[in-house]
Amino acid sequence: MKPHYQIPIQDCGEPLVPLPADEFAFQHPHAYVNLGAPYGDRSPFFVRQGVLDRLRTAQAQLSIHHGDWRILIFDAYRPIAVQQFMVDYTLAELLDKRQLEGDRLTPDQRQHLLDEVYQFWAPPSADPATPPPHSTGAAVDITLVDGHGQPIDMGSPIDEMSPRSYPDHYQAAIATHPQAAQFHAHRLLLRQVMTTAGFCQHPQEWWHFSWGDQRWVWQETVQPAIARYGGL
Repeated sequence: MKPHYQIPIQDCGEPLVPLPADEFAFQHPHAYVNLGAPYGDRSPFFVRQGVLDRLRTAQAQLSIHHGDWRILIFDAYRPIAVQQFMVDYTLAELLDKRQLEGDRLTPDQRQHLLDEVYQFWAPPSADPATPPPHSTGAAVDITLVDGHGQPIDMGSPIDEMSPRSYPDHYQAAIATHPQAAQFHAHRLLLRQVMTTAGFCQHPQEWWHFSWGDQRWVWQETVQPAIARYGGL
């Protein structure tokens, strides 16, 4: 069990609210909806009210540095069924990439592969004590776009399962990689505007930020050590 799952939850009861289309940019078509993820009547572009408030603060901070840039919402709320779908999809991709057959794996081999998947995807736990961050309405996957709506190059795509996804991956390569300094500067800007607004960043994903969930409490050493948001 990851250490942040030891943080207790006392849900504050804030509702999920839609992310305003006139304040942020959005990933269209939505990547997981496009794959057939089972959202039902739920929308991925919802967050808790406190998260929306802080995203607005982050956007205001971004505007100080780049007046026409916007935060692009790649993904936000995920029902547990969607989390399970994406874990299964990612595992299938990994099997295909390594030319493995799932029904021929030993239990240990399957668990080893799942452990790789769980480095980037939270387990789709239905236990109310260990909800996936996106299933609480606390987490967002984001990047930046310029005034023309063009993505700012971060050096790797969202959801890539590789060390390039680590927030500071390019810092050590500045002397040898021709674009490393630019990629690192873009990631630093994203982190700066989000952490100034109160979010914490996932240590292995440059795009993932959250506020009010178990990881946020654990990383920020918030007192009292109780998460504000549980699963929805």
